[in-house]
Amino acid sequence: MKAKLTLAWVLTVCVTITWAAAHGQYYSKTVPYSPMKEQVTNLHFFFHDILGGKNPSAVLVAKANNTTIGDKSPTPFSTVFAVDDPLTAGPELTSEVIGNCQGLYASTGQDNLSLIAYFDFGFTKGEFNGSAISVFSRNPVLETERELAVVGGRGKFRMARGFAQLKTFSVNQTNGDAIVEYNVTVFHY
Repeated sequence: MKAKLTLAWVLTVCVTITWAAAHGQYYSKTVPYSPMKEQVTNLHFFFHDILGGKNPSAVLVAKANNTTIGDKSPTPFSTVFAVDDPLTAGPELTSEVIGNCQGLYASTGQDNLSLIAYFDFGFTKGEFNGSAISVFSRNPVLETERELAVVGGRGKFRMARGFAQLKTFSVNQTNGDAIVEYNVTVFHY
C-alpha cells in the first residue's frame, strides 16, 4: 500500500510539472541574439599608498608570528594590509581626486618584496563616475615597471578584462609611502 501511495505521489508531481512547463507563463518567445559591442578604454591615474603619518590609507590588519625579527621593511613577509587609497589625476596628492582604491594586499615574497593584490578601483568623477574595475594579481613592487591583471568590473566596466601597467613614481624607503602611476587598458561592454 505504501509503495502505491509513493508511486501515485510521484506520478502526480510529474504530471503537475509537465503541465506547468507546457502551460506556464514564465516562458517567452525567442529573441534573436544581439551581441554587445566590445569597447576598449584606456585609463591613466596615480595611486597613493600612505602607510605613515596621522591618517594612513593602508593599515596593517594581520601579521604572522614567524615574521623575521628585526625586519625593517614596512611590509615584511606575511603581512596583510587593508587599503582605501586615493586615486588622483596627477602625481601630487593635492591633484584632483578621481576615485579610490579599496582592497587588500598581502606581502608574499620571502626573498623579495612581492605582493598579492586584490583591489577595486572605484571612480567618483567624470565619465566613469560610479563604475569600477577589479584587479587581482601578483605585484612585484621592486620592479620599476610591472603589470597586473584586470579581472572584472561594474557599472560601465561590467564584464571587464584587461591589464594595468604600473610604474613606481616615488617611494619613501623609511615609512613605505608610495605613489604609483597606472596606465590601464580595459576591454568591456
